[in-house]
Amino acid sequence: MTDPVSRTILLLDIERFSDRDDVEQAYLRRMLYDITDRALETAGIDETRRLRADRGDSVMELIDANASVTALLRALLTEVPAQLRAVNRMASCSAQIRLRGVVATGYVAVDRHEGWVGSDLNHACRLLDAHLLRAALRERADDFALCVSDALYAGVVRHDHPGIPAADFHRVTVDSKNGPLTAWLHGPAPATGGTAGAGEDHSERGTGEAPGGSGGRPAPAAATPKTPGASSPAPAGSEGAPAPGPVLHIDGGTVSFGGGYVAGDQHGVSGGRVTGDVVMGGKGERGAPGEGS
Repeated sequence: MTDPVSRTILLLDIERFSDRDDVEQAYLRRMLYDITDRALETAGIDETRRLRADRGDSVMELIDANASVTALLRALLTEVPAQLRAVNRMASCSAQIRLRGVVATGYVAVDRHEGWVGSDLNHACRLLDAHLLRAALRERADDFALCVSDALYAGVVRHDHPGIPAADFHRVTVDSKNGPLTAWLHGPAPATGGTAGAGEDHSERGTGEAPGGSGGRPAPAAATPKTPGASSPAPAGSEGAPAPGPVLHIDGGTVSFGGGYVAGDQHGVSGGRVTGDVVMGGKGERGAPGEGS
């Protein structure tokens, strides 16, 4: 394993990736790579200054610590939303792409299997998977939600560089396997995570995400329990309900509906009474003597 080296960590993840079929997933992955490459090129970060790892529905970039973080943030805040609008404008509903993003800084080592190791990287991945970031994207009309680590906010964002307004970032706290993590969300915090406000602390809470889902769909609404004593819909014939249809009075014979006979005298719930033999659905009706043929 190599010695840990200071890196800028960029993570981008596709919303609702697992809800798509194989053809759609392949298309979304191509779009993710194109959008990532263009954003990094805009920031002046070429392939010689970064390492990429593929996670299927997301991409991870380890960027040379000497590359400009301010240029990277500007590109993420302007180029990525513009690229997403351009792609989604021409894509079908099933091929729409929306992204969650995280930018962090820290030390990462690369082992002999090209695996990446580092607690700072683990924390960045926890932020990317946080319910709060998923909820923030789900509640927005645009297609991108970005979160930065506390260290990156302190070192870069809070200084209010041109194109990176510090007031647009809001402090949030998310739960993780490593304990509570502080981060800074670009744009308003989700309604399920607290009230938005610069410098405020928004503790993560439930977001209504469907169990087992990828974060793009809210959970189905629970059925409203019936209030004890609540009245049920009025039956037909009661006040406020449609009046019953006409009542058939037949005297004499038996009744047949489609060939089945009902023998004897029959009393209907609406007050009608049937006596005698009547055939309905056959060649004729046999009623009381002197009636019909």
